[in-house]
Amino acid sequence: MTAAKPDRSVRIGVIEARHPVGDDRARDRKNDILDVFRVSSTEAQSVIDLVSEAFLGDPTWSWAFPDPAARRQWWTFCVIEALRYPWTFRTEGFETTSVWIPPSCAEFSDDGVESIPGKLTDLVGRRAPEVAELLHRFEQAHPNTEPHYYLSLLGTCARDRGRGLGMALLTENLARIDAEHMPAYLESSNPSNNHRYESVGFAPVGSFQAPRDGPVVTGMWRKGR
Repeated sequence: MTAAKPDRSVRIGVIEARHPVGDDRARDRKNDILDVFRVSSTEAQSVIDLVSEAFLGDPTWSWAFPDPAARRQWWTFCVIEALRYPWTFRTEGFETTSVWIPPSCAEFSDDGVESIPGKLTDLVGRRAPEVAELLHRFEQAHPNTEPHYYLSLLGTCARDRGRGLGMALLTENLARIDAEHMPAYLESSNPSNNHRYESVGFAPVGSFQAPRDGPVVTGMWRKGR
């Protein structure tokens, strides 16, 4: 059985140095090669594991699904739905992943949309209407003026944070999008990440808040290039 071949190999650019001098992760890694793979349906579980870990402390999704097990079930639903399209990517060791929805494509299938009310009841019980309202606010804030790529999820596992891998993967993905001269959109569910997205060309275009004075989510748009 042969090993999977990367879809692309790119050099990692600026690597964040957050670790003490002498820590292996603090090395100058500017010449490192990042192998990028398209995720296949057979790799869904590994992506779900990664996303579940990456968003464990996310303020918005922790508000929506306080129980990590329930949150994992939500990510399972989102990842499987997204894999209808060939726009989910990962690094070689599943250190980081990006989940995109292509232009003019629905995030969820018709059957998936119909299943959401029941899923929310199963996952959060009496809080289902509040979480449904949060999802509605996501939908209402999403721009519909022109086709664009939508970054649904971007996450890095805890042990590999601070190496710049997530932003390197995002930058590689944006190069593909720029080749099509298409814009891109994302929601930043954690304000501490906003500056990272701004560093690669995204700009805030609005924000909304979860019900009951919950966390604030920032919508960010990147013009086509």
